[in-house]
Amino acid sequence: MEEHIYATGMAAKLRSQWDRDEGLGQIHKAVKFQGQDYEGLKAQCVQGRRLFEDNLFPCSPSSLGFKELGPRTTKTSGVRWMRPPEFCKRPEFIVDGATRTDICQGALGDCWLLAAIASLTLNDNLLHRVVPHGQGYQQGYAGIFHFQFWQFGEWVEVVIDDRLPVKEGKLLFVHSAEGTEFWSALLEKAYAKLCGCYEALSGGSTSEGFEDFTGGVTEMFELKKAPADLYGIISRAIERGSLLGCSIDITSSVDMEAVTFKKLVKGHAYSVTGVDEVVYRGNLTKLVRIRNPWGEVEWTGAWSDKYDFKMSTKNNRSCAAMSYGDFLREFTRLELCNLTADALQDSQMKKWSSSIYQGEWRRGSTAGGCRNFPATFWLNPQFKIVLQHPDTPGGSDCSFLVGLMQKDRRRKLQEGKDMETIGFALYEFTGRSGVHLKRDFFLTHASSARSELFINLREVSSRLQLPAGEYIIVPSTFEPHKEADFVLRVFSEKPSDSDQIDAAFKNLFRQLAGPDMEISLTELQTILNRIISKHKDLKTDGFTKEACRSMISLMDTDGSGKLGLTEFHVLWEKIKRYLTIFRQFDLDKSGTMSSYEMRMALDSAGFKLTNQLFQLIILRYTEADMSVDFDNFVTCLVRLETMFKTFHTMDTDKDGFMSLNFHQNPNTLL
Repeated sequence: MEEHIYATGMAAKLRSQWDRDEGLGQIHKAVKFQGQDYEGLKAQCVQGRRLFEDNLFPCSPSSLGFKELGPRTTKTSGVRWMRPPEFCKRPEFIVDGATRTDICQGALGDCWLLAAIASLTLNDNLLHRVVPHGQGYQQGYAGIFHFQFWQFGEWVEVVIDDRLPVKEGKLLFVHSAEGTEFWSALLEKAYAKLCGCYEALSGGSTSEGFEDFTGGVTEMFELKKAPADLYGIISRAIERGSLLGCSIDITSSVDMEAVTFKKLVKGHAYSVTGVDEVVYRGNLTKLVRIRNPWGEVEWTGAWSDKYDFKMSTKNNRSCAAMSYGDFLREFTRLELCNLTADALQDSQMKKWSSSIYQGEWRRGSTAGGCRNFPATFWLNPQFKIVLQHPDTPGGSDCSFLVGLMQKDRRRKLQEGKDMETIGFALYEFTGRSGVHLKRDFFLTHASSARSELFINLREVSSRLQLPAGEYIIVPSTFEPHKEADFVLRVFSEKPSDSDQIDAAFKNLFRQLAGPDMEISLTELQTILNRIISKHKDLKTDGFTKEACRSMISLMDTDGSGKLGLTEFHVLWEKIKRYLTIFRQFDLDKSGTMSSYEMRMALDSAGFKLTNQLFQLIILRYTEADMSVDFDNFVTCLVRLETMFKTFHTMDTDKDGFMSLNFHQNPNTLL
């Protein structure tokens, strides 16, 4: 069996597209980081009656850091790696649920990460995607734990042992207020392993943590230029479980960690964990709740001692209320991560449709720099997008969000490489797909839109609005000849499908899906086989789990491994359409398809196939008598649709051609 080792650059490109279509990299089937399989490794440890030791992230100075946390530095002097049972009488993984007070900062400048973790605790479903259930220090303890993170377009499972850096009997880095809970310290270690070492976590943007815990897309708001409805945006975002963070800019190195007059810390990341409106002296007052990952908030302004939000009973000292006006005045920036990629304006009933493109800048070929360098700008990678869903009926403008993210920069810190300065520009271009625009085009055409800034952050994102049409996105570094790998994500707004679904279907879905309001693999198999058994004119031996898995892979847009209302409705409509086509071309009414009938049916369904590919389908999907029954017909069409969808995804320049490696033989997609 192929071993899946998480990698980047060329190695990532060589991973089989078939595995991706089968769901590899989605939340229910995460890529195994460095090839380590949690269940297999734990079973070996239990069987051998030993505690797991992770040789891929050893208890050595290299795992701590390379500069301030490097070997023979003051901070790492006297550090020992110890398992919680060795320095805590009754260690627990999680006590009474994970809360914000389980996260207190240690001797590492990763408040940005801890602010993101603190926000994560507000949403149990989200938390347990990152921190899987079933881990602890009681029965079955084997010194091994695992966590899941989103990385550049896919979910990754990271395995660690529980040996943690300890100095003078206390955890060196993140710890819980009680001192007996260790989920947050182990989560920090797993993320440090993913990034290369603990010191690689020092300094960053809360949005980076938000996205790696959710796969969501982050927007930044400069609070001095806050939109008029920002309070409503914050309120709706918190109701949906979105993650929010805020910070105060520093103007010089002297400012770093400086304390404001009202006891807020500059350059420090806080979580926004709640909002409320109260009547005070006859006026309606808007309040915001903030949390400091250090464990305590010393805010001394208005409302610091007048109002207590309904919070966990564990520890309230780390949270404080402040008026919305003070929030806008005191803080510089708000970072908001849209978890489910919903549009912020709920009333407009819209949702995001996302596309993802992988790319690279290479010196001498694709690292052209920004528009300031016209001789080389045209060399940059170019991606075509089509905007086709105006915001309002009869209107022309389409809202969309572009996020450009540079890959693996934290791992490269040890090599002395910092973030590159990146940005992007869009140009209107209607014409043949696959054309790489040359220098003359950019000399004579102005950009239609561009990122607000070129900046040395991991991701640059902008919410944009342009008339419906075709555009080329050109992502680039600011200067030419700078090398990096990147991911470009485009989230375009389109009308929601859910409001088109009638009440009867929604009621049916509630009955089929059960309390979790999602249809799993086994539920889908049961539903389809019950339905098909009622159609006596169709011959079938039932839908297999493999067939149902293919359907979920095609329909599952949010990576949950299950089908929500809209996803199931789309599949339902497809199967109804497939049934109509099947009956239309089952000319002899045998309940099956002959090869002749099958060819016409596939053509009617929109699949123009070569003779060779059609022969392959007949070999794969016919019974012993060379007929195709209904379940195989549906499975074939789902696989074909997946193959066509995969081709269009991989054909990034839309020229009708794509490059494949040995493992990406298109025949295997069927």
